[in-house]
Amino acid sequence: MIDATGTTKARGRTWLQRWPYWVGPATMLWAVVYAGFGLACALSGTPLLYLGGAPGPSALGWAVVAVGSLAAVTCWVVGRLGLRPALRVVLWAVGLLAGIAAFGLLMDVITLAFGQGVDSGVAAANHALAAAGVVLLAATARSVRHLSGAAVVRPPSAASRPVQLAACAGTVSFLPYAAMKLIWASGGTFAGITGEEMLAISKRNGASGLWLTLESWGLDGTVLLAALGVFLLWGLVRPWGQVFPRWTRWLSGRRVPRWLPMAPALIGAASLAPYGVLGAGYAALATAGVVTMPQGDFHSPSDALLVAWIGLGAFAVYGVALAIAARSYWIRTHTIRREHASAE
Repeated sequence: MIDATGTTKARGRTWLQRWPYWVGPATMLWAVVYAGFGLACALSGTPLLYLGGAPGPSALGWAVVAVGSLAAVTCWVVGRLGLRPALRVVLWAVGLLAGIAAFGLLMDVITLAFGQGVDSGVAAANHALAAAGVVLLAATARSVRHLSGAAVVRPPSAASRPVQLAACAGTVSFLPYAAMKLIWASGGTFAGITGEEMLAISKRNGASGLWLTLESWGLDGTVLLAALGVFLLWGLVRPWGQVFPRWTRWLSGRRVPRWLPMAPALIGAASLAPYGVLGAGYAALATAGVVTMPQGDFHSPSDALLVAWIGLGAFAVYGVALAIAARSYWIRTHTIRREHASAE
């Protein structure tokens, strides 16, 4: 019944609109490729994890093999038996594992955007492949809901007041961080370290020419990224984030594809929220004297702790706010499916 109905509805649609029909085989192909990628890394002893520039154990490649193999077997069973509730749970569970493996993708994108090299091309490829798997696995788990019924698109709407308050908190959390970075970029002194010292540290750490050029103009690359992040955050909670603006000549008035804001939102939330929350927890322990904050490039541990609170606090609050806003956007833009009988 579903297949016959779906085939009728699929006529005249683009390949993107027919995604419920090809996403399962595409996920199966990804799973085989991902398992093969992990197997090659495990057999060659190539590490897939880097912590502070130090390579992790190459045996983690076998974990990638397990995730890819489990996804492939699940997709094969789904193709044979259909998307049963238990299989949908397995798909979501494997997607969660792939999401953990994708942690670090945001930092890879940032470093590449500013012309800097990543710690490892293989590790970056693992992050990208795992992130693609998250999207495909989630789409496969939801595909059965889109195979029947007519779609009713909801009009653009604003998020609820609590969600918008969370967006306000995420915006305000970046103000101390932006002020600190701009002080250094303009040559000032903060936390005992001057702008010249910070520029020398950036050069020593291999900062790109684009990054150093921005610094010479009194700008900081991370502040610009924070501004883009705030723009994304408010696009998720306000109606204008669901429709292309008037100045986009060919797209004016058209609906924004859900994946366009959701993809960076999910990557940002999955990266910044755990990094900021766990980091802020460590900073709290350091403030209480339970652990010692590494001094790093600063002149004293107290200076390093001050900067850690500002940076990690911003990442934590913004990351959580981004997750809340993304969930609200997903719910508000979710299409309503009506059965053919009721639609007619």
